[in-house]
Amino acid sequence: QVQLVDSGGGSVQAGGSLRLSCAASDLSISTEVMGWFRQTPGKEREFVAAISPNGKTTFYTDSVKGRFTISRDNAKITGYLQMNSLKPEDTATYYCAANTEEWARPERYIYWGQGTQVTVSP
Repeated sequence: QVQLVDSGGGSVQAGGSLRLSCAASDLSISTEVMGWFRQTPGKEREFVAAISPNGKTTFYTDSVKGRFTISRDNAKITGYLQMNSLKPEDTATYYCAANTEEWARPERYIYWGQGTQVTVSP
């Protein structure tokens, strides 16, 4: 059973930065697309970013382009989401996910982390 463990969330002021990590338990994840989603209470899970298995192709939702960077280290079977210039509207629980054929659709991902809370104050 593949496990993903999210970490790195916290509370920051607007304009600050956080780096989220997603550690996988199985080397097979190094051959899969990895993605990040976020969710606030009462809302659907929202796509944030995704990265190809070799790390050469990335895809972002418009609201985070230029501020967030997704990356991965396949030797460590770990994905990252570097978040800069954070805004209060970025406040959410962030989830990493892996193994999908449709990068932006959460229902198509097979494996999920447990989530890590990001809170951005004005």
